[in-house]
Amino acid sequence: MKTSIFCLLAFISLLVHPAGAQEIRMKIPASSPGQRIEQDFGLGTISVKYYRPNTKGRKIFNGMEPYGIVWRTGANNATVIQLTDTIQVEGHMLQPGAYSLFSIPDAKEWTVIFNKTIDQWGAYSYDEKQDVLRVKVKPATLATKVETLTIQFADVHEEDCLLQILWENTGINLHLTTDVDNRIMANIQEAMKGEKKPYYMSAIWCYNHNRNLDQALQWMQEANKNQPQAYNVKYWLARLQLKTGDKKSAIVSANEGLKLALEENNAEYIRLNKEVLHDAGVN
Repeated sequence: MKTSIFCLLAFISLLVHPAGAQEIRMKIPASSPGQRIEQDFGLGTISVKYYRPNTKGRKIFNGMEPYGIVWRTGANNATVIQLTDTIQVEGHMLQPGAYSLFSIPDAKEWTVIFNKTIDQWGAYSYDEKQDVLRVKVKPATLATKVETLTIQFADVHEEDCLLQILWENTGINLHLTTDVDNRIMANIQEAMKGEKKPYYMSAIWCYNHNRNLDQALQWMQEANKNQPQAYNVKYWLARLQLKTGDKKSAIVSANEGLKLALEENNAEYIRLNKEVLHDAGVN
């Protein structure tokens, strides 16, 4: 009798807890692993989240990915690009936000699409009506085969960079630009109205961009009054004096900066102030 009851309880247990429910959840590598890249650009940041398939010996474009068909620009979920600041893509304005990045590959020209519906699986529910921007770019043949789909930033400068999509033997470049200088200058003018004026950083920006050099010199002179023992301020003062044609004053400022840097044993500003003296013709 006890045996019968035991068997009955065991049978009920199997009904309530089937064998499949006891499987251990395991993490296994994805066949197309995800990657997130992020690039500081201008006054903002651009990030891209995508999944990276391999060619695995397959013909990709005009093969696995047919010409003329909308592609998710990756695997699994559609690729997503996120902007924190306004940029231009191939000369067309794109506002801050998150976008699905679709593309239509072709032999002579690709269409790259920024679509406002994110969290899409593949391109199966792609809706052209949700497109924010479409641009055309020319594909290039790569010298070296790229096995794993690669999206990357290249040639990154203050106001322009490339967003590259590379796979198999094909690559495209998206030219991205942003307006930094005009906005920085406007920000400087506004900040100078305040109580704490950013003399030092404003003067350096102007020096590096050849903007308002006489004004920049005055700002650095004010910074030097506020920090007379700062070898970095002496260095930039000397640079601005030299650039505006006052070699004699530049030599004096660089020598003062060199002396202060030697006292602090700061190798970087010892070298930099010596470079000013060299450029001023002092042996």
